[in-house]
Amino acid sequence: MKLSALSVLLFSAVMAGGTRAKPPPHQRHHRNVVALGNRQVKLGAAGPSASGASGGPTSSTPSPSSSAGNSSSGSRSAASTSVTGTATATGSLKTSIPTPVVPVPSGGQNGVPPLSLISSGMSTGTPSPVASSYAPGATPPIPGVPVLPTAFVFHPADWPTQDQVPDTSSPEVQKWMHELDGFDIPAWSPTADGTCAGDPAAMAQASLRGWWTCGGTTRDTDITACPKQYDWGVSFDDGPSKWSECPQKLLNYLGKQNILATFFVVGSRVIERPAVLIEEYMTGHEISVHTWSHRPLTSLTTPQIVAELGWTRKAIQTVLGITPTTMRPPYGDIDDRVRAISLAMGMVPIIWTSAPASGPFDTNDWKVAGGIVDATTSFNTFEGILGNASTIPSGFIVLQHDLYEVTVDLAVGYTLDAALAHKPPLSLKPIGSCLNIPATNLYSESNKNTSFPYTNHTVITSSNTDLDPTAVQKKSNSVMNARVSVPLLVAVLITAGQSLFY
Repeated sequence: MKLSALSVLLFSAVMAGGTRAKPPPHQRHHRNVVALGNRQVKLGAAGPSASGASGGPTSSTPSPSSSAGNSSSGSRSAASTSVTGTATATGSLKTSIPTPVVPVPSGGQNGVPPLSLISSGMSTGTPSPVASSYAPGATPPIPGVPVLPTAFVFHPADWPTQDQVPDTSSPEVQKWMHELDGFDIPAWSPTADGTCAGDPAAMAQASLRGWWTCGGTTRDTDITACPKQYDWGVSFDDGPSKWSECPQKLLNYLGKQNILATFFVVGSRVIERPAVLIEEYMTGHEISVHTWSHRPLTSLTTPQIVAELGWTRKAIQTVLGITPTTMRPPYGDIDDRVRAISLAMGMVPIIWTSAPASGPFDTNDWKVAGGIVDATTSFNTFEGILGNASTIPSGFIVLQHDLYEVTVDLAVGYTLDAALAHKPPLSLKPIGSCLNIPATNLYSESNKNTSFPYTNHTVITSSNTDLDPTAVQKKSNSVMNARVSVPLLVAVLITAGQSLFY
């Protein structure tokens, strides 16, 4: 993607909350129902976890939805078109795979089988309870956030159907719709299905729409990379999962290696496995919104997007007592309408890095879980990503998943071990940390920064905006960083030189 120096510096300054931080600064995300033309390959549904079904001794949770698989991953590759104009873009997304940086781990470590045996059809182990439990009233590791609330108890009438787009006529959604009041939401119509091939008309307007899926267009308010070279923004999507809590699996491995990550959680999984979410949060990992049913957001109406984000936000707040100020769109499927809605609701979009030469920093673990490629091929692709770490001037954000045992095995047995052995050394961090965002800014209850999340208030001067949604879009995106002070803006403009490519 192409990211202007102005964009990087503006972003860093706003994130720092008025303090002088260190100067910092896609392809598509995936689902377990993989669209292959008009066909679909369905992965196995995520089964319930006996241990994950409790947020504490007094908690109870729903039985897993038969459609739970919708919250996992498949692939939808972004177009390789280079997008120009006012937006930033990835350029060519063709992956270049150099010689592996480190040897392939031998396997059999961390409770993980050899790479050749990891596949979508592999036998699964038995999940175990989380390593520890935190009682209501426990103090989280972030200053200013509330203590853990009363243990979560699931009542079906309180929540939408799992893994389905929520009803938009509910009192909750009607209330959340008012959060959009005073904001300019571009009038783009929903895409057919969130794919380029599925909606040629929308694809032809991808640059105007700011549609990341087709061409990789990003905006200044998107988080797409860590600013410091060799910083790895560690992220896991689609949980909480029963495999997050397996002995010697993800959480235990991360704790052993002293690695913190950002978990992008699906609301339907949060109410199913609250204990896992509590464990992630209380042990220092960052928590972010990843929608309720894991649908491509550009394919939904504005009220449906509000419902997807709102119910997930509510689920996290009910279980943890905190409200994230960031989100990740499923499949990376975002355009200016989705951005504006997310920002109006107080959530900054986070995607993952893609470089012109290397393509997306995507481990492709979802392809193994979906039976699309074998584990060795996936790991070789990942090794190519590592090889490109030294060719870009920034750090990067990597996409991984924690919903299935296959993806967790790849992480704890291979990809993370390879990253730790990389030369030059990589610094593995959660995304907020790699961007020097204070942990308090990541949750609205503790956030004192009036410039983060960004605003997108605009003044509409054109009388034709109802007929031309791009008129609103252009104005909206031009002022998403409007709260940056004039002196700072002048300093940035003086400092900004040529564009940075990564």
